[in-house]
Amino acid sequence: MNRLVLIVLIAVLSSCKAYKQDIMFKLDDNFTEEDLSVVTAELEGNYLLQPNDALLLDVFTNRGERLIDPNLELVTTPGQQQQQFKDRFQYIIQADGSVNFPMIGNTQLAGKTLFEAENEIAARFDDVYKGSFVKLRITNRRVFVLGAPGGRVIPLPNENTSLIEVLASAEGLDLGAKSQNIKLIRGEEVYLINLSTISGMKETNMLVKPGDVVYIEPWRRPWLETLRDVSPTLSLISSVLTLIVVVQNL
Repeated sequence: MNRLVLIVLIAVLSSCKAYKQDIMFKLDDNFTEEDLSVVTAELEGNYLLQPNDALLLDVFTNRGERLIDPNLELVTTPGQQQQQFKDRFQYIIQADGSVNFPMIGNTQLAGKTLFEAENEIAARFDDVYKGSFVKLRITNRRVFVLGAPGGRVIPLPNENTSLIEVLASAEGLDLGAKSQNIKLIRGEEVYLINLSTISGMKETNMLVKPGDVVYIEPWRRPWLETLRDVSPTLSLISSVLTLIVVVQNL
């Protein structure tokens, strides 16, 4: 019995380190707290288009009449409408900042806001259609959430999306998440965010940008997790010992 207790203790102590191996983005000697970027208040601003952005284009005539199927008469069911939206062609901004649209050819869009890009495209379509009206949507703007909620890819439908909105889209923080240890990684910049207090939330109510990585460090409970893992083994050993005692007493 003493050997059994010793084996269990060794397993528990050795597992304390093992159950922390899935913690990501730890600070170390090469990147310390002094290297963390300072969170500053950000002014809301319009997103500027950049290479590799994927765009959906809608062109209307007469200042708003859809060029093709204006009354959606060709769409008879919601399922067909969803499939039509799924199959729509996306236009990618090339490395030189241009997009090759049908009928109007290459158009420089990188560095422009959506409003400026829509006006630019509409002006070029005016040579073909009367009173052109254009709507653009960016479809590949997203943020990656890792850690306690699991891996999530959160799309950014709005130009100004806060970290709180992203966390809410990822179903928030549960009992297994460290609200005081949230890292936002943006290129070479790393921000440490503390949402455990109201003052911390006010100081870090920052806007996210496409490509940001939000990591929520999970709580690790090595003792409970070890007990859960060794419970079947302990149950088997207990059954074997009980059987041995019963056999000896026969």
